[in-house]
Amino acid sequence: METLRSDQNTSFSHTVFILLGFPGISESRQLLVIPFLSIYVVILTSNSLIIYRIWVDRSLQSPMYSLISLLFAVNISCTTAIVPKFLLDLLLGMNQISLAGCLVQMFIIYLTVTFESTVVLIMALDRYVAICRPLRYSTIMTKHLLVQLTFIGLARSVFLVSPIVILVSKLQFCRSNVILNFACENMGVLNLGCGDISKTHIAGLMVRILVTVADGSLIVVSYLSILHTAMKIVIGKARQKALHTCSTHLIVAVLIYSCGILSSLVYRARTSVSLDVQNLTSAIYFLFPAAVNPIIYGLRMKEIRLCLEKSYGRKKPRIESTE
Repeated sequence: METLRSDQNTSFSHTVFILLGFPGISESRQLLVIPFLSIYVVILTSNSLIIYRIWVDRSLQSPMYSLISLLFAVNISCTTAIVPKFLLDLLLGMNQISLAGCLVQMFIIYLTVTFESTVVLIMALDRYVAICRPLRYSTIMTKHLLVQLTFIGLARSVFLVSPIVILVSKLQFCRSNVILNFACENMGVLNLGCGDISKTHIAGLMVRILVTVADGSLIVVSYLSILHTAMKIVIGKARQKALHTCSTHLIVAVLIYSCGILSSLVYRARTSVSLDVQNLTSAIYFLFPAAVNPIIYGLRMKEIRLCLEKSYGRKKPRIESTE
């Protein structure tokens, strides 16, 4: 993106912004309450339900399931930072947000998005050790290591996101106070700034490249190593369990990264794409994986499915772990 400059008087800076949402359907905006509220209820219910079952069921007390519950907690955090505010905008017309509130929302959104990538990477590492180093799995993937990796990942996310939010907070917003989105996304806010925004733009681009390319590459290498090792396993249930479990994690990883890439590509082509389409892809990026991930794990992982059936449906006998 080219550096944006303004000849306007930069002594004035907006401190209150308007979240425009979907401008193409401004006259029937309240109709959006139904799909957004429905999706949010599904996300809260499904993610919370599986988190609860993982933490109370002894058969699911392993690093793999702890990471799944952590991923679902991130899903809830990200969507909660976005959807309730947007629903208030639609129902009550409360589409104003202060600069401080906007920066907080931006920080939470990108902190959770970055941390989500870290969790997916740790999940790939966990499956690599379980399949490629099975005899050492219990000694390597301990609860202590899991906690350490979680805090390191969280610290990395804070380290990557904080400079961007700080740089945005130092900008003067004299262009406009209308954010052409339903949430305080980085570029939507950045484009309202006066003067040179190149440093902030470069910082955001570097974080996106680091998270997407670096984490994505490590995940691909991990699963290629897993596939190579799994092919050496004698044909039977052992290979089937290994490939089935890893393919589930891989489907989730592909879903998360593909939604992120789609959102980025649509934004880059914003001159030929309407604002409503841009906002729709943003909504897909933030909401769709969070809504679908519990369904993927619930359908494909027998342990989770049987625990849910045992607690909330018909009872079935417990089966062996797929680890």
